[in-house]
Amino acid sequence: MFTGIVQGTAKVVSLIKKDQFQTHVIQMSEELRTGLEIGASVAHNGCCLTVTEIHDDRVSFDLMQETLKVTNLGLLKVGDEVNIERAAKFGDEIGGHSMSGHINVSTEICEVITTPNNCTIWFHLPQAYQKYVLRKGYIGIDGCSLTIGDVKEDRFCVHLIPETLNRTLFGQRQSGNVVNIEIDPQTQAIVDTVERVLAAKSI
Repeated sequence: MFTGIVQGTAKVVSLIKKDQFQTHVIQMSEELRTGLEIGASVAHNGCCLTVTEIHDDRVSFDLMQETLKVTNLGLLKVGDEVNIERAAKFGDEIGGHSMSGHINVSTEICEVITTPNNCTIWFHLPQAYQKYVLRKGYIGIDGCSLTIGDVKEDRFCVHLIPETLNRTLFGQRQSGNVVNIEIDPQTQAIVDTVERVLAAKSI
């Protein structure tokens, strides 16, 4: 489980590509890798991956075909960075909202609006997920737990403070960039349950 509070970023230093499979190696700071062991879970842009090797500050992770297909991790190049969050431990403060690290879909940024003290980013909203994205609800974007600012037809926005822009990749994101989306599981469960109840009553 993750909390959606990104702890920092890490640079991709190597990509090992095979048929429908990929290993990427990131350079993790001492702070981020303290106590890290092989088999541990680490979220990269919100996607839960398992540590397969550790060599000093170089940490390796394997990505299967489904991960490469559904997330933006398959678009990474050497030198790119990813948002990092270590798996939550029992007793940790939940500063964001509970996240599984399982990405539902990836989508594009359609507009970035900056002002001196904050930033609003608009994202395309795939039709299949529109019913789960509600104004003032939670959503996970590239591993960040964020509150939905507004929803308009096939897009939605979030408002970001300077701390989020400095700590995460959002300070570098531009229109056209692809981001990972994890729908809030509680919202999804409620919407799906209501739909099933209403469908049963109409029979």
